[in-house]
Amino acid sequence: MSNDLEYGRECYERREWPGALEALRAADQARPLDCEDLERLGIAAYLIGHEVEFELYFDRLHRAQLEQGHRENAARTAFWLGLSLLFRGEIARSNAWIARGQRLVEDRDCVEQGYLLIPGTERSLRDGHAAAAQAHAATAAQIGERFGDSDLVAVARHVEARALLDQHQIAAGLERLDEMMLPVVAGELSPMTTGLMYCSVLDACHKVCALSRAREWTTAFAGWCERQSEPLAFSSTCLVHRAEVLRLHGAWSDALEDASRACDCAARGSRKPPAAAFYQQGEIHRLRGDHSAAEEAYRAASQLGYDPQPGLALLRAAEGRVDVACAAMRRMLHSTTDQSHRARLLPSCVEVLLAAGERDEARGAWRELQEISEALDADALRAAAAQAEGAIELAEGRPDVALGPLRRAFAWWTDLDVPYDAARVRVMIALACHAVHDEETTRLELAAARTVFERLCARHDLARIDRVTRTIAPAARPKLSPRERQVLHLIAAGATNKAIAAQLSVSERTVDRHVSNILSKLDVPSRAAAIAFAYEHELL
Repeated sequence: MSNDLEYGRECYERREWPGALEALRAADQARPLDCEDLERLGIAAYLIGHEVEFELYFDRLHRAQLEQGHRENAARTAFWLGLSLLFRGEIARSNAWIARGQRLVEDRDCVEQGYLLIPGTERSLRDGHAAAAQAHAATAAQIGERFGDSDLVAVARHVEARALLDQHQIAAGLERLDEMMLPVVAGELSPMTTGLMYCSVLDACHKVCALSRAREWTTAFAGWCERQSEPLAFSSTCLVHRAEVLRLHGAWSDALEDASRACDCAARGSRKPPAAAFYQQGEIHRLRGDHSAAEEAYRAASQLGYDPQPGLALLRAAEGRVDVACAAMRRMLHSTTDQSHRARLLPSCVEVLLAAGERDEARGAWRELQEISEALDADALRAAAAQAEGAIELAEGRPDVALGPLRRAFAWWTDLDVPYDAARVRVMIALACHAVHDEETTRLELAAARTVFERLCARHDLARIDRVTRTIAPAARPKLSPRERQVLHLIAAGATNKAIAAQLSVSERTVDRHVSNILSKLDVPSRAAAIAFAYEHELL
């Protein structure tokens, strides 16, 4: 037992969470651990995603702390149990633990009083009472500052930031989020608090379409994770948000992995897989042109109660079922009132409506997207709005007007490091340049877009570039020499090489060379194929 215990403690200090869990679990089975080691065991279980096991250990820890008269420690343990259950959606049990913790310290001036305010602020945010959440979070932060507890201060100020965002004070809220993330990535907080803060900031950035901040903090947090001996197991919701960030930045394989991990994380916690994880998988399969896999993923999301739009509508449009796609998008816009959710629907709505020829309706969707992008002060939405405007102008036959917003959209997507959308804009720029007879720029833009699509394995978009290329730049006729054209005419007339040599007064070996050159230039395998190619391309 002593060897397991010592090794478990060493692993914990090195932040080797799986090793700590295994060794401390073995030590606990040999002899029940004391409070300090039981807390280590529970934290290790939590950090690698064993939430049910974490709750069992912390339930034992709470009872042991009470038996030893450590009421404040027991209250903090009750806080962690209540917060974990709240995030899992088990509201009644969460409330019970928080109420128990509050009774334990109701007559004491201690930092736990501040911690026990946090679950209430989270519930207020979820219920739409942002001002109340902000006030209670400020109180918790003051308690944390008075007792010098950096974890509590960070968590409370973080709730304040999210409350500001919910009250549409976007700039102030994002600035507060940035401030609170500094101690997170610097490793100044406990591991459990660190994981919770990162997951929460991703959720906040997702709600206000703050793509650049989500990317920056994901990159910074990856650096913190690399300093761990083992990776943390984030919550399933956090993994879904991270999968979306990775997808947008072109790391499609990593995004698929995180979406799959989200399902595994939920399974370890004895919960249903998150429907949004299947939606993210569907998005990547759709973008890669794997329509059957995308269909299956969207269906799985739907069965779990998640509306698979706008992805499914875009899939239907790609399949040529534009009427089905339009019906779905109109239904979603009619039933969606949340501003940020509408912002995610509108770019796809414009795309589908343009495919259906509904230009006036598409322009109305673009105007709303433009207004929301200004209200939320989000560059990602500005890029999407500029892209939509350019697409509309191009569809209405104004390529010279389209180039302005398309160039702005490309610059924004490039600055945000969103390669797929930037490449799609380049295809539209190519079409506009072709329409104004700038063929050199047309070729350059198509070539650059193709490079990105090839790297991402975006088969549907590669096929589209091929179609566009055939339309705007038909293949040049192969340049045959006058003698080669003579030979080709005679081949088409059925003459053998020997007969051709006699008629042209050249050696048969020379005719063989001419025939070989003809097959090479036409890129065909045989004389018969050369004849067919020649008639198809009017070479004869």
